[in-house]
Amino acid sequence: MSQLLKYNDNGLVYYRFVTLEDQPGLFHGIFTRLGGVSSAPWATLNVGHTVGDDHEAVEENHRRLCRALGIARQDIVSGYQVHGTRVARVGLRDRGQVYPETDILITDVPGVPLMQRYADCLPILLYDPVHRAVGLAHAGWRGTLARVAQKAVEAMQTEFGTRPADLIAALGPGIGPCCYQVGPEVAGAAQTTISGWPSVLLRRRDGSWHLDLWEANRRLLKQAGVEHIEISGLCTACRTDEFYSHRAEQGRTGRFGVVIGLRW
Repeated sequence: MSQLLKYNDNGLVYYRFVTLEDQPGLFHGIFTRLGGVSSAPWATLNVGHTVGDDHEAVEENHRRLCRALGIARQDIVSGYQVHGTRVARVGLRDRGQVYPETDILITDVPGVPLMQRYADCLPILLYDPVHRAVGLAHAGWRGTLARVAQKAVEAMQTEFGTRPADLIAALGPGIGPCCYQVGPEVAGAAQTTISGWPSVLLRRRDGSWHLDLWEANRRLLKQAGVEHIEISGLCTACRTDEFYSHRAEQGRTGRFGVVIGLRW
């Protein structure tokens, strides 16, 4: 597991990976549910506009998140996530945009923060220190089995000339194998899709199957040639005190934000 730094900015709580924190000109933040203005069941730092929360509360949460990172709300680029593998390479002209049906964002342009929203699915942060490029992907079980992690690496190779061995990859908070029970359809798909599946698909004594998204995506990144991979080890379903969990909260919850970008 990786070492994380925890910050508290007047009640707004977020994390950073030590290895990414040390990179000059790079900023990132893994935000929690703490420090916003939304009321239950979205309490309090919900950044999802499509979960039933009050629009102005969500916008105020965005403003607070941006202040913590020293970025402008109107510069953020995000994707409307659909558990797919579509990639958007973004630049200055895309600031403020939400890309439809997009689960992977990449850029090599400073001043273009990338942001995605999560509530159990796994955030995948990528940084190429050689070509100064970043990527951010969203991996639930569908995205994982569609190899979204590898698609993100391949996109950075194609667009920026990234060498996978140069990448620093970080897997943020997501539902852990302790809590992620899946049905027979998902278990069967995992068995046929991911090589080395016995280590990512776990059979419990009661006969139920549990999927390890952390290990599955670590393996997929390794297969893509990535050597440096950090894993937060924070389970969103175990830690609803700090994170939103679609599974643990029966779908009535918010979304926490993850942001990565390059400074000028």
